[in-house]
Formats: sequence, C-alpha cells, structure tokens
Amino acid sequence: MGGPRGLRRAQVACIAPDAVGSLARALGNDLSLVCLFASPDTDFERLTAEAARSFGAADVLACTTAGELGEQGYEEGQIIGVGFPRALFEVLALAIEDLDRINEQSLIDELIHHRLNLTRRAPEMTSEFAFTLVDGLSLREEHLTAVLASGLGPIPVFGGSSGDGTEFGRTLLSFNGRVMQNAALVAILRSHCAVRVFSLDHLVPTEVRMVVTSACPERRIVQEINAEPAAQEYARLLGKDPMQLDPFTFAAHPVVVRLGDTHHVRAIQRVAGNGSDLVFFSAINEGMVLTLASHRDMAAHLESGLAALAEGGAPAHILGFDCLLRRIEAEQVQKTQALSEILQRHNVVGFSTYGEQIGALHVNQTLTGVAIYPPDRDL
Repeated sequence: MGGPRGLRRAQVACIAPDAVGSLARALGNDLSLVCLFASPDTDFERLTAEAARSFGAADVLACTTAGELGEQGYEEGQIIGVGFPRALFEVLALAIEDLDRINEQSLIDELIHHRLNLTRRAPEMTSEFAFTLVDGLSLREEHLTAVLASGLGPIPVFGGSSGDGTEFGRTLLSFNGRVMQNAALVAILRSHCAVRVFSLDHLVPTEVRMVVTSACPERRIVQEINAEPAAQEYARLLGKDPMQLDPFTFAAHPVVVRLGDTHHVRAIQRVAGNGSDLVFFSAINEGMVLTLASHRDMAAHLESGLAALAEGGAPAHILGFDCLLRRIEAEQVQKTQALSEILQRHNVVGFSTYGEQIGALHVNQTLTGVAIYPPDRDL
C-alpha cells in the first residue's frame, strides 16, 4: 500500500468473499478516485456495485482485464485496487457511452469545459495527465483517441482497452457501479506530484514488407495480403504452416506500420474466415504497408525503459497498461518471471490490455502508462 508520497495500491483474489471490504480497508477513505482492474473471473456486477458504496465521495472506475499487474508482477485471478489520495490528486471523471455514435464536437466541448473546471478547482496543482479505459471489443479506440486528443489539448493522455483473458468474448467497464459495454471511461487529473507519461515497446522493424490488398476496416479484418489469402500469405512469409497460426505466433512475429519517423504495432488477434482472414487488434486499411518486426530482449529493454524513468529519483508508483501480447510473448520465451521481477521492483501496478492508447494513437504490444513521483520531486 502506498502512503502520502503517491498512489495507494491493494489487491485481493477475485474469489475472496469480502473483496471490496479488503480493498477499502487497505486503500483508505480519503481518496478522490479509485480504479479497480478485475480478472474476468470476478463477479463484476457485484464487485462494482459494492465498491460504489464503499469509497465515499471517490469516483470508482473499473474494468475487466486480460491479466493483472500486481504485487508479484504478472498475475491472474486478482482484483487490483489503485487509490488516488485527495491530498495529492484532484480528479474529474466521466463516462462516454455508445462509442459508435459519438457526437464529436459535443464531446470536445465537454472535455474543454472539464479541463478548465479542473484548473479552477486545483490551481495550486501544477502537474496534469489523463487516462482512459476503453471497451476492448468496441473496435472504436482509434476514433475515440482522435476526439479525446482534440478535447484534452496539451494534457498528456494514455489508456488501456479492457480485456476478457484470452477469450475475446465479453469485456466490461463500470462507472460508479453502473456496468457498461461499448463505452469508455476518462479520468482527468491534476496533482502535486510530478508525472511522466510514457510508452515502451521492444520491437525493431525488419526488411520484410507486405501490402494489405483487401480488408474490412470497420471490423479490423484483413482478407488479402499481397493479393493472396491473408493468413496463408502471412504464414508463408514466416515459413510456417497456416494451420499452426495461434496467439503465440502473432506475439512472436508482429507487424508494424510506419507513421512519420516511428513505428507502431498492428497486432493480429486471431484467424477467421475459415482460416483465410486475419483479425487485428487495431485499425487496418487497404493499401497499408505492414512490416514484420523482430524483438529485442524483453527483460533488458523493460529494465532499461523503467530505469530511465527513475533518473534523478525513482517514481513512487507507475500505473501501467501492458498489452496481452507482451504477456504471451514473455511466456513463450520464458521471460515471465524476469519481467515480473522488474515490474515488481519498479512498483508497476495496472493490468494487461487488448490495446493501449498514447496521445491520439491506439497501439498494441506496448507498456504504456504514467510514472508518478513523490510530491517533493520536480522534473
């Protein structure tokens, strides 16, 4: 549990009989915001209804996960609680429903109003950031992040897409006890603590490229690559049997797109269409050039990236949203324990996602989050 120097954190098994009571006792009652990241095995409706009654005036945001980041690093079957003490954080939270019918200008105007209101409420708090929790099966993250970037302006923003383990069947969000799908939650924060929003990935583009020649963008489905059935052509480029494509293959052999001087993963979720189509975690369009990526050592890269955040003084906590595919890759290359130890040592808390948001982008196969420093440290 964190003290007055940053976040509060607690966790409990998702099957614990008094999960909310345990979290409430650990986190305290002087909070402006509580986030709950819950295993999909949790009785989510009960959890969130009880939590809405147990944390006083604090807003309670919750989502289901594809795994948790807790006291032991990578974990499963847990409920992670994160509390933002009122003395250090002023928060304004909102829910955005019906993501496929967003009124863009209305939402932008609302966000601008909230930004100004929060500044008036906490002018003495000079750090600010925002984060989102998005339905990971909504297929609307790209549109949402673009609108949020317009409304939030200079505020650094990151986010994570809710998960359902590796089932991809049903993901849930909750805002003060109200359970939602096809929705997003947004928290805008000002703080006495210095903060640094970041995004890390350990991938390096290769020279192997392919072109999407047929796709259904609204469903994130690629039907053809290089004018051949997508799954078969992807497998051919890897030198693999198309019948053996699975999440481990996709995690080990990601594809990226270049935007300006940087690359971003367009992660593959699964095979569909009688074994010929590829379903992606993020936006895909005809004509898009995809590049196969190779991997740097996961553990060494993670240690280096998190250590850089500690230059001049370590964060009190890091709130992190980590792609499910990183967890799968760590298992495949037998790095789970090494990564867990690094996450634990750097006080990372959060959950595994179906995708991450950073600024105006929706990305995959990253660890994205915010480092929160003790209130007596300047950046």
